[in-house]
Amino acid sequence: MSHDQNFKNLILDYPRAALEFFAREEVETIPPTARIMPVRQEQLKKRLGDRFRELDTPLLVEFSREKKQAVLFILEEETETRYFSIHRLIHYCV
Repeated sequence: MSHDQNFKNLILDYPRAALEFFAREEVETIPPTARIMPVRQEQLKKRLGDRFRELDTPLLVEFSREKKQAVLFILEEETETRYFSIHRLIHYCV
């Protein structure tokens, strides 16, 4: 098992703690009643033959069902820095 998978498992098992670590300022505004859950990892493709893309750990924070407020945090972990691509991350986020 790679370090990437270990980080992913920790983030999914402890989503609030992970957000407190990676996004401390943003988490301070999230109430304890907010629901934090992982969402679909596989991105939709424009065409069937397009390259498969998958997000490592997207977490959806729902503040209130009545007001329908939510924030999406995308955590992309990569053990080997040479494999990290800012262009790939931008593609995932935009």
